[in-house]
Amino acid sequence: MKKTISFAVIHFTVAFSVAYLLTGDILIGSLIAMIEPMVNTVAFYFHEKAWQTKALKKSHYSAPVSKTISFAVVHFTVAFTVVYLLTGDILIGSVMAMIEPAINTLAYYFHERVWQKKEHQQTSVSLFDAMACQH
Repeated sequence: MKKTISFAVIHFTVAFSVAYLLTGDILIGSLIAMIEPMVNTVAFYFHEKAWQTKALKKSHYSAPVSKTISFAVVHFTVAFTVVYLLTGDILIGSVMAMIEPAINTLAYYFHERVWQKKEHQQTSVSLFDAMACQH
């Protein structure tokens, strides 16, 4: 859950910044920034659950690049849908769906690398502890 929350904070910040710059409206920017990341945070949670299966975790697909591409597709779809529904404007929905997910996709990649390093370090420490003499 910590991983999901940390990504949500990044996502909310990026979403508001881009939405406000595109619309010039604090209210619409705020609504987009609250709704779009909430929907994507739920999508992120289920995306992570899907990628935690043993088969995917042990395959070459578990690399951050593969997960990033997979989540980017989900993110672009959600961004367009939410922005279009809130603004009724296909152009703003399309531009938002291109810019905001692109920035968040880069953020996701670096976020994933940090969390994988953290997970690897915890595994290494646990393995070292298991090999240590327990006298």
